[in-house]
Amino acid sequence: MENVSKPLSPFAVLCGVWFVLVAVSVAGRLWQPAYNVTPLAGAAIAAGAVFSSPLVAASVPVAALAISNLALPGYGLSGGGYVMAAVIYAAISWPVLMGGMVRHGRLATVVGGALASSLVFFLATNFAHWCLSNDYPHTAAGLLGCFAAGLPFYRWMPVGDVAWSLAFMGGLAAFGVGATASRPISSHPVNAA
Repeated sequence: MENVSKPLSPFAVLCGVWFVLVAVSVAGRLWQPAYNVTPLAGAAIAAGAVFSSPLVAASVPVAALAISNLALPGYGLSGGGYVMAAVIYAAISWPVLMGGMVRHGRLATVVGGALASSLVFFLATNFAHWCLSNDYPHTAAGLLGCFAAGLPFYRWMPVGDVAWSLAFMGGLAAFGVGATASRPISSHPVNAA
């Protein structure tokens, strides 16, 4: 007797993609947080390209960040810590918005989206740190000093964001997920008439 398996439903495929993106992001963030070569931006871009709902797509980097934060140092939630945490979560979710642009997997748009993600994260988090702390004077020179002090943390972030974005988008294309997932999921057949 032949064993014929049923193809997975689009919903099951998307659930699998969600769990893989979150799991790889958590593992990658725990593996190498010191160099900021984490898969979070790449996973957010891929999620934005795959999921039609921005909330579902944004839940990928938010869940990965929340889970990995359980094992990593916190944001110092006294004072401006809650605001800083909100800025970090928003900045890491921002690449989801570029998912529509990279949906077709063109190399230039994936690389550009990843580089923009790195830059937005760097600018947002350093500006928030400058605003919320007394580490730097609240002057233009203080802001520039804050950005200069953040450059060593930024150095490898664009490299990691580009590499992970290409890996995720290439993986999705290899498994044919992008083509099916960019259409809305419906349990009703579409009538061509």
